[in-house]
Amino acid sequence: MKRNTMKYSLLALLMIPLTGCSDFLTVEQKGKTTIPSFLSDPRGLQAGLIGAYNKFYTYYDGEFSKYSEVAGNMCYVNRSSGSSVLDQYNFTLNPENATTAYYIWYRINEAQANANNIIQYAPIVEAAYPAAADKCKKILGQALLLRALCHFDLVRVYAQPYNYTADASHLGVPVLTKTPGPNDNPARATVKSVYSQVLSDLSQAAGLLTDEVAADRFYGSLQAVNAMFSRVYLYMEDWQNAFDYAERAIANKSLAQGADYINMYMDLNMSGEAIFRLNGHDMSGKLKEFYTLECFPADTLISLYDSDDIRLPLLQQSGTNKCIKYAATVVPDRQDKHEDPIIFRLSEMYLNAAEAAWNLGRYNDARSYIRAIVERAVGSLKAQAVLSGCSDADLISLIRTERVKELCFEGHNFFDITRWKQDLVRERNTPSMVQKIAYPSNLFILPIPRYELNANENMLPNPNNN
Repeated sequence: MKRNTMKYSLLALLMIPLTGCSDFLTVEQKGKTTIPSFLSDPRGLQAGLIGAYNKFYTYYDGEFSKYSEVAGNMCYVNRSSGSSVLDQYNFTLNPENATTAYYIWYRINEAQANANNIIQYAPIVEAAYPAAADKCKKILGQALLLRALCHFDLVRVYAQPYNYTADASHLGVPVLTKTPGPNDNPARATVKSVYSQVLSDLSQAAGLLTDEVAADRFYGSLQAVNAMFSRVYLYMEDWQNAFDYAERAIANKSLAQGADYINMYMDLNMSGEAIFRLNGHDMSGKLKEFYTLECFPADTLISLYDSDDIRLPLLQQSGTNKCIKYAATVVPDRQDKHEDPIIFRLSEMYLNAAEAAWNLGRYNDARSYIRAIVERAVGSLKAQAVLSGCSDADLISLIRTERVKELCFEGHNFFDITRWKQDLVRERNTPSMVQKIAYPSNLFILPIPRYELNANENMLPNPNNN
């Protein structure tokens, strides 16, 4: 990676929230001296945080969110669309020119660099402006949450899942707690070390963010931190912590019901059950067009739903398979490409709690949480019939199926397949060149981009991918 180019270009991003124009400072020549000056007071720190959120939005609204669906087994990609994800869909990525791998790596590292700058300078600003200490702490807490997400998302894409080895000692990604200098060549840490850093950042964030339930879903809160704790521990198969933090994130809140559930996606004025989502104001969203022209729900996914399932209208229009989770009809600023991707919501926490409880042998708790998901979808009578006909041993299959149905096209599918150590199996009539890949497989991780390998002598490639 050209570390100096990435580092010195960050200020242009940070200035966006303050100027609102499209022609910003070119900072290639200013280097290190500019960022400390910009992040030297509470106003600059706040603007830097907004810039960090913007970069975070850029990678979540692009290749990263597409990857888990396209690499998974519940969608089909239009082969005549000329989609940039066809190589990933067919698992024919050329490591020398892997567009998906390149953009995910580059954009997450940019977002991480922004978060690192805020984390570095927030304590300095707090010391210089004691009257703004509370504001600085909240900014720092949010930056720590964003950095935790960056590390977690990178390691999910470029490394095998946590449980791939007994002690998670397999190769992960670099742990970056500061922005690398032009001569720094960070090496890949173990997956265990990456997860340890993620948990450390979340623990620090939890001590700085005091709002238990988010007052504003567009900013990281303690509720969002608890939600991420639950997700991370779920991947680690630390079932007790996954369950406990899911309950903390739920915080006695109920699932969105009826029209509120649909409007969570279709009316961006409605928060629904969102714990943390990204604000697409003045951003050019890409997922609406992607799911309109290139990627569609597979028949195998549609077949999982009851005909009166409340979730089905989000996946079909006029009898045609189409995901409309990113096609809001009510947008606050009337921008056609405004999208607000959801990062965490209550339904995921209910599903996390159900899966963790089952693995703890707490079958009544598992039933209680999965019942809430099924009842909301098909009503209490059908839910009762489903649950009563499901033994404790079979309950995990129901939980996993409901997870697929509930969280489809929200960036979970492929990651769930790999952490469950399942084969990738697609529908028989899939237009992809790949119908099945047995677990484990080197194809289940993306190649480290060639430009990074060429620039960093300490960066090891992924096996059989580079």
